[in-house]
Amino acid sequence: MDPKLPIRIDPTSNGEFAPVAVPHHLVQANALADRRISRNAGRVGASRRAFVAGLCGAATTLLTLNQAFAAIGNAGGRFRVHPEGAFEVAAAADTLSGTEFVLDSQTHLVEPNGPWRTGASKEWARWLLDFGQAKCGERDPIACFDADHFVKEVFFDSDTSVAVLTFVPSDPSDNPLTMAEALRVQDLLAKLDGTNRLLLHYKVMPNWPPFAAQLASMDAAAARWKIAAWKCYTGYGPGGVGWFLDDPKIGVPFLERARALGIKTICIHKGLPFQGQDAKFASCEDVGRAARLFPDINFVIFHSGFDGGVREGAYNLRATRGIDTLTRSLIEHGIAPNSNVYAELGSTWRMLMRDPTAAAHTIGKLMKYVGENRVLWGTDSIWYGSPQDQIQAFRAFEIAPELVERFGYVTLTAERKAAILGLNGAALWGVDPSTTRRRADNDWIGRAKRQYAETPAPGFDTYGPRTAQEFAIFRRMSGGEP
Repeated sequence: MDPKLPIRIDPTSNGEFAPVAVPHHLVQANALADRRISRNAGRVGASRRAFVAGLCGAATTLLTLNQAFAAIGNAGGRFRVHPEGAFEVAAAADTLSGTEFVLDSQTHLVEPNGPWRTGASKEWARWLLDFGQAKCGERDPIACFDADHFVKEVFFDSDTSVAVLTFVPSDPSDNPLTMAEALRVQDLLAKLDGTNRLLLHYKVMPNWPPFAAQLASMDAAAARWKIAAWKCYTGYGPGGVGWFLDDPKIGVPFLERARALGIKTICIHKGLPFQGQDAKFASCEDVGRAARLFPDINFVIFHSGFDGGVREGAYNLRATRGIDTLTRSLIEHGIAPNSNVYAELGSTWRMLMRDPTAAAHTIGKLMKYVGENRVLWGTDSIWYGSPQDQIQAFRAFEIAPELVERFGYVTLTAERKAAILGLNGAALWGVDPSTTRRRADNDWIGRAKRQYAETPAPGFDTYGPRTAQEFAIFRRMSGGEP
C-alpha cells in the first residue's frame, strides 16, 4: 500500500486517461518521505497524524522529492523549500502558505444515485467485490465523489475560495452529474449570505445528433440558469469521431449560438485523448483558427492540450501532440499573448509535479505564448481528493534561471503565481476577489472552516482509478465513456 503523504505523487487518473505508473525513483522517494515524516514527527514531539496534517509534513515530502529529482539530473525546476521547514512551521510556511485568492477553474463531483447508474448494478457490485470499502470510508466507492466529500476536500481541506463545477463527456441524456444536482450544490454553498463560491458550466455536445436539439438545449439553459460558460469536448463523439471548433457545420454554428446568447466563454477539453476516439480532434490545431474567427469569444483550453504520452520540453514547431499544438496554433494564426485564448491546468499540473523540468517548460511556454494573464488554475478535483497538495507544490515551484535565460521564459514570481492561482480566473469569470474573500471569510463555510482548522482531518486520499484493472472496471461502469 502506498504511504499517505501530504504531497501525493501517485498513479491516480481522472478517468479520462489510463493511470500512469510512478517511476521507480519516485516510488523510492515516497517511501523515504514516509520514513522521514515519522522520524521528524518524533523529533518535534508531534504525533505522525498531526505532523502530516501540518506544513512540516508537506515540506518534508517536497524536500525529499527535490533530492530524488536532483539525483537523476532533472533540474529544470524545483520546489523551493527551506531545509528547516522539515521541523519548523514558520520556515515551511514561508513558501507553502499563502494569502492568495484561489479560484479553481475545473472541479468535478458526481451524483451517486443519479439516473446514470441505472442498469449498471452488476459492474458496481464487481467494483465492491474487487476493491472492498471505498477509500473515503463509504461503502459505495462512488459516494467519495458526492457533494459532501466535494465540499470537504475542496473548500475545507484546501485554500480554494471559489470553484467552477464542470461536467464529463457522455451521452447528453446520461451524465454522472445532472444540472439539478449542480444547482443544488451551488445553492448549498450559497446559503445564508449568498456567497458565490460555485460557478456552473453547461455541457454541450454539438456533434451529438440531432444538432438542432443541442442548440435548443443551449437556448433553454441560458434562459433558465446563470451559466458561467459552455463546456464541450471536441475529442469525443459517437463512433469515436470528434469535431473541430471551426467546422462550418458543427463548430461555427455552435460558437455563433453562444455569441447570440451572450455567454461567450467556451471551455474545451484539449489534449488527454480518449481511448477509442480519434486523437486528431484532441489536438489544439483548431484553437487559433477559431480564436481568429471569433475574437469576442473566450476560448478556455482545459488541460492546455497536455498529452501524457509526450514529454513537454522547449517549444517544438513540428510537434503533433501536446501543448506545442496549442502554441503553434496561436502563433500561426496571429493570436497574441493575453488575447482571447486561456490555458487551464487541471490534471496537467498534477502530472507535471513528477517531472520538474517538463513542468518548467510547460509553465514557461504557457506564460510566454498564451500570456501571463491567460493561464488559469484548475485541479480536476475531486478525482484527486483535496487540491491542497497541488496548491502547495505550485506555491513552492520555481523555473531554473538557466531555462529562463535560454528560452525567454519569465521568472515565476509570487505575483505571477498569485495571478495564475486566482486573479486571472477572477477576471475571466467576473469575480471580485476582495468582495468574495470578505464574504467567504464570514459565510457558513468560512466560519466552519475556522473551527475545523483547530483539529483538521485531511484524508490525503485520491479517488480516481489507480491501476489498469480499476481503470478497466471504471470504463465498463461508465459504458466505455470517460
